Amino acid sequence: MGTFDNQITIGIGQGVNSGFLIPPPSQFVPFNIINTQYSQKTTFFKLPARQSINISQTIGGGKKYGWQWDKYTIPIAYLSKDAALLWGCDWYYAIGAGVGFQAQQNKREGSKLLFQFKITLGYKFTNRSGIELFIQHFSNGNTDHKNYSYAFYGASITYNF
Repeated sequence: MGTFDNQITIGIGQGVNSGFLIPPPSQFVPFNIINTQYSQKTTFFKLPARQSINISQTIGGGKKYGWQWDKYTIPIAYLSKDAALLWGCDWYYAIGAGVGFQAQQNKREGSKLLFQFKITLGYKFTNRSGIELFIQHFSNGNTDHKNYSYAFYGASITYNF
């Protein structure tokens, strides 16, 4: 999402109770995510885009809404692609999707297979650095009858090179 071909993004997110991105979930839960992403510049139907390799760690703690969240401290690895739908000189609005695996299946997500959807609002401070605000959703896509999803609101810093 810039003039350089490569990007590193590091982000953190706050978990919200099960739900898709629209309407956004509104109940915060003791569940967080830390994400590291390496991206390369590309296009998607002539729109500016990035293709990425992501490594995430979910971190749970405590009990809320009937879930023992510390049982869901699980690493996730996935590939994703984000495309900018709107953009200006220093900002962009993007949506993305990805597919990957969590290290173990559990009672919340009945399979290791996960699909990821993301809405991002980004701002570039310079050609090399910026910040992104995101809403992110993970689901097993109903590949198992247990599909309560993971959803996060968060922020990331970006470095382009």
